[in-house]
Amino acid sequence: MTTRRTFTLAAGAAAAGMLAAPAIATAQTVKWRMVTSWPKRLPGPGMSAERVAERIRTLSGGRLDITVHAAGEVVPAFEVLDAVGNGVADIGHTASFYWQGKTPAAAFFTTVPFGLTPAEHVAWIDAGGGQALWDELYAPFGVKPFMGGNTGVCMGGWFRRELGSLSDLRGLKLRSLGLGGEVYRRLGATPQTTPPAEILTSLQSGVIDGAEFVGPGTDIALGLYRVAPFYYYPGFNKPNGSGECIVALKSWNALGADLKAIVAHACATEANYALAEMERLNAQALGALTTEHKVRLVAFPDDLVAAARKEAADVIGELSARSAIAGKVHASYTGFRASTAPWSRVSIEAVLRGRG
Repeated sequence: MTTRRTFTLAAGAAAAGMLAAPAIATAQTVKWRMVTSWPKRLPGPGMSAERVAERIRTLSGGRLDITVHAAGEVVPAFEVLDAVGNGVADIGHTASFYWQGKTPAAAFFTTVPFGLTPAEHVAWIDAGGGQALWDELYAPFGVKPFMGGNTGVCMGGWFRRELGSLSDLRGLKLRSLGLGGEVYRRLGATPQTTPPAEILTSLQSGVIDGAEFVGPGTDIALGLYRVAPFYYYPGFNKPNGSGECIVALKSWNALGADLKAIVAHACATEANYALAEMERLNAQALGALTTEHKVRLVAFPDDLVAAARKEAADVIGELSARSAIAGKVHASYTGFRASTAPWSRVSIEAVLRGRG
């Protein structure tokens, strides 16, 4: 009897082990490498990259583990798209307007001059058809894009000397990316594609005369106020600051439905949280910059803004003829901007004006 009972228990244990084996295999950890365009743990986008990775790790119970690498640790800041698409990394955290040289319409998915505000941009991506166009635009590069952060409304930039009028801009070397850089070029400045980690040293050495990056909450960490005391607004060149997470399609397609949902959820959560966090940090940092560091907060001259608005309309309009997909993105974006503008004027614009 004892022998028979022992055999039965052993057989049952073996069967249980066979049944458990597939579950164990399924639960094995998938390790991904994330490359970013940011200095390590930079307030704003650098921290968004860290939080996306941590949320994915937590929500997956450790089944998807992501190691985050700052710009330059694996690839330079402006090579993230190629690194992810070519399989050097599985996921990247960056900004789409870095790729306008490869596909001009990419700039629309971060920001364009005089374009959508953060809330309007999210509405376009999530509810206005933007995400499908973004997927289509990036498919040839072998990546799947998500909003993965937002630095909010950006500032106009840091300048070593004061601008009295549009004419003072001419001849200046400015760190400015995306379509805003092209607007500045047409206004007579020379745009520079300086990586974030090199902006301060470039200002110190005189390689550049001014620089736009993000907003006070991020800019203060780079110390730009030390050499460029004039801080200009409005950020007409970058009225929004969506960061992106791009996932290699090969890595994405290898995930099960649950892990795909976790990645998408982690990115969406960060896009929402980062915007809230940056509102707090920007307000806090602006106070510190103007009081402790004696930064001069200055509005751009009216003639400069008016000229920039005209040039921006031409720059954005010219994109539509660059390719079929550029035409589709342009039509969708500008159509959404036109449709939402009346509401924005009688809602948030009117509320802020009335609040004083």
